[in-house]
Amino acid sequence: MRKYEMLYILTATLTDEEKDAITAKFESIIKDCGGNVEKVDKWGVKKLVYPINYKTEGYYVLMTFEAPTTAVAELKRIAGISDGVIRRLITKA
Repeated sequence: MRKYEMLYILTATLTDEEKDAITAKFESIIKDCGGNVEKVDKWGVKKLVYPINYKTEGYYVLMTFEAPTTAVAELKRIAGISDGVIRRLITKA
């Protein structure tokens, strides 16, 4: 298994429960595929460099994890179709 980092931006208008639910969903995808989450760092609401879908602020979360490549593909797919996720980026650490 390789080590990855996923930085994703959520809509700033989501409630804390909705933000935690999305974070928990991403963690469960990794665990279900045989990986483990090392750290979840919630950066909070920050101003976007440029507007995305007419939104100027986003809630940033950085997640560090180890997982097989199949988990990464599934995570990209789920994050791409999830409501509330503005952008996501997964890189090898």
